[in-house]
Amino acid sequence: MFEIYDVVIIPLILGIVELFKRAGVNKKVLPFIALFIGIAVGVVYVADFDVKQGILVGAMLGLSASGLYSGAKNTVEKSEE
Repeated sequence: MFEIYDVVIIPLILGIVELFKRAGVNKKVLPFIALFIGIAVGVVYVADFDVKQGILVGAMLGLSASGLYSGAKNTVEKSEE
């Protein structure tokens, strides 16, 4: 079952996506990478291979990481102006 401390997975996904970004992956696919990683972690780690629950929780984790990245990026860009 999903525990509240599993939310720390979001910054981990964010870090992995940042590695993809630095490796030169197109920025338009980074949210999809975050979603895929989130679903994979959700199925394997959070839900112990309960596919339905893993996809739901993983999608929340991946989309949260994507939103966190996007929100932080927009904040930094606006403060530089």
